[in-house]
Amino acid sequence: MRTGLRLGLVVMAAMFGGSDLASAQAPKIKLGYAKCAHCLPMSLIPGMAKSVEVEATGFNSGNDVLTALVSKSIDVAQVTYLHYITALDKGFDVVAVSGQINGGSECLSSAKLSLPPEDWATFKTTVAKAKSDGQPLKVAASRGNAQDIHMRGAFLKQGVDPNKDIQFINIPNPSDHLAALQRGEVDMICSVEPFASQIRLAGAGKHFVLPYEQAAGNLTNLIVTRSDVVASQRAGVQGVVSAVVELDNKLITDKGPWIEVINKLTGLDRNVATEALKNASPDPAIHRSQTLAIAAMMRDLKYISKDVSAEAEKNMDYSFLEQATGKAKNDLGY
Repeated sequence: MRTGLRLGLVVMAAMFGGSDLASAQAPKIKLGYAKCAHCLPMSLIPGMAKSVEVEATGFNSGNDVLTALVSKSIDVAQVTYLHYITALDKGFDVVAVSGQINGGSECLSSAKLSLPPEDWATFKTTVAKAKSDGQPLKVAASRGNAQDIHMRGAFLKQGVDPNKDIQFINIPNPSDHLAALQRGEVDMICSVEPFASQIRLAGAGKHFVLPYEQAAGNLTNLIVTRSDVVASQRAGVQGVVSAVVELDNKLITDKGPWIEVINKLTGLDRNVATEALKNASPDPAIHRSQTLAIAAMMRDLKYISKDVSAEAEKNMDYSFLEQATGKAKNDLGY
């Protein structure tokens, strides 16, 4: 009877406590993401990840997320291709495991500038005159974010040196961009969605250009981790990457959850969120050749101090994407 009782208790434990046991054994991953339109869907990963317990935390900027990753406060980070290159330049241990969503950058001019949209010739004339008058144009962005590099690369391609021809203003938190334009503190700002759409819809700034005419194109978000996490938490990282791929596939066909999460986490209304998504493209691939071009551009811009092309290619791990998609790396941006 005692043996039978013990067997019965084991069976009951398996029936009623199995989920708790599985939960206790599931890998746990701390995930960080930035608060922008194309970043905020990462907040949905905990509810989509399978066989992994994900704790997701939002940060004001990609710079803050990268700092949390390298200081080992989090395990996996949604940053940008530009943060990836910057981290390698500084000797940090980062491994790229997936793309996420691209786009989200827009340069907006103040009304007083009277700058026609897409008119680089007028912009260059305006820059040259302001510089010769001893009052160079004040152009703002959040230094180190994708929008900053997109803007600098686009300017340089047009013959405007962002280090010499303009006065750069760093506004770290993108949610402060609207107020800076409204107060007349800057002449132009390269902001991130949904704050760029907020600026336009509020009439605080006018569309000038989507700054994708440079080596980075519209590449923006990248999912990275550290080599120690890959070694010790491989199943957890795989769970996150698989969830990112699944989420991207859903967002391509249904923007509803995306709009809802922007509205919920930023407080911006649905009209702003809907407008912001016109400048965003889900894409889990890791684009190798463009990443190497980005590294070269960032060196030309003196944003990094050395050539990190070899490290950038070496630290791309396509194995997680391959498992999540069933595709070979040559079909995933390699």
